[in-house]
Amino acid sequence: MRVLVITPYYAPDLGPSAPLFTMLSEGLTQRGHTVTVIAAVPHYPSGQVSTAFRGGRIRRSSENGVDVVRVPLPSLDRAKLAKRFFQFICYQLGATWVGLTQQYDVALVANPALWVWLPFAFHVVLRRKPAIFSIHDLYPDVGVTLGIFRHRPVIAAVSGMERFCLNHSFPVRILSDSFRPGLRTLGVPDTKMALVYDWVDTDLVHPISHDNVFAQEHHLVDKFVVLYAGNLGLSQGLEHVLTAAEQIAGQKDLRFVFVGDGAGRERLMAEAEHRHLSNVLFLPFQPRDRLPEVLATADVSLAILRRGIGTGSLPSKIFSAMASGRPLIVSLDEGSETWNLVKRADAGLCVPPEDPSQLASAVLDLQQNKDLRERLGRNGRTWAEEHHSSHSAAKQFENLLSRALSHKKSCS
Repeated sequence: MRVLVITPYYAPDLGPSAPLFTMLSEGLTQRGHTVTVIAAVPHYPSGQVSTAFRGGRIRRSSENGVDVVRVPLPSLDRAKLAKRFFQFICYQLGATWVGLTQQYDVALVANPALWVWLPFAFHVVLRRKPAIFSIHDLYPDVGVTLGIFRHRPVIAAVSGMERFCLNHSFPVRILSDSFRPGLRTLGVPDTKMALVYDWVDTDLVHPISHDNVFAQEHHLVDKFVVLYAGNLGLSQGLEHVLTAAEQIAGQKDLRFVFVGDGAGRERLMAEAEHRHLSNVLFLPFQPRDRLPEVLATADVSLAILRRGIGTGSLPSKIFSAMASGRPLIVSLDEGSETWNLVKRADAGLCVPPEDPSQLASAVLDLQQNKDLRERLGRNGRTWAEEHHSSHSAAKQFENLLSRALSHKKSCS
């Protein structure tokens, strides 16, 4: 098959989506398919384009067998919504233009439609190509919950774009069963939804010693480390982690470590300084090849979302934490897919969202119980290997792409 992948994020971009689509594209290539990716130049999560990719020109390269076309973007502050939307428009226009010359049998497009509506309309609908629409967050729900979409016309427009892509896709890939109710309200029947969990490179991310170079560089070898690695954005509610850190500040050998960047980073750093939290450390995003060290520096890995967000999201960082052999603390909606998955895997502790006291209590429980930490970490590693390898994901998507082709032929 000749596969066209439309996603703004691709390595060496940061954040969770870039490595997922990179692994998937390379995995499909290894399975004998021809894959072309239309991505944006690396810019996530700050909105600032990486120095090596500036200059306003389209860049084409072959990377591990994948043809990658990168669309230029302006460097903008993603904390400002209007500027973020302008980046969306730039990507849509660029992706539409460069896609006009591509030859492909089937497309794989990542939501939200805010990023991809125009190239989807041209390269799927107008060119009458089968497509999988891969859902990573429920729109407009997530934007409404975060207070980003406040006006009815905006909500209606976002919903309309998302419905358009959903209506012209088969199948619709979901990464969590919790997405089903929200998609039903957008008119997607269950028969159209295909569940494929996110994946992790279990060869790259594996259990290694806490006493590693990254831990040594940041004086964390002799500390009990609670790690949050990822986007420091609006949906996490990371201010509650600061409150938990404040509540147990008397534990001198304990550190809360934030590794990442995002729209909320400066505010969080200012708040930590205002509270004089000496047990909190902020570090920038690290290169992908350092990910095993970063995750191994943790004694506990943290996944957190604001109340109401967890029911429509499944943070991919939990699979990386599992693969690293470290226990999780997840602070999000009870009964959500993430909550239930961590319980099924017996890979961590679950606490309600926006409850710093219970979060602090869970941290102390794991700090004081080494046997529990080791058992949860072993369980997580086993679960990641059995259910969330990148090899398994490539095979599942290959089957979905074949289904999309067959469905299109049957409808012709």
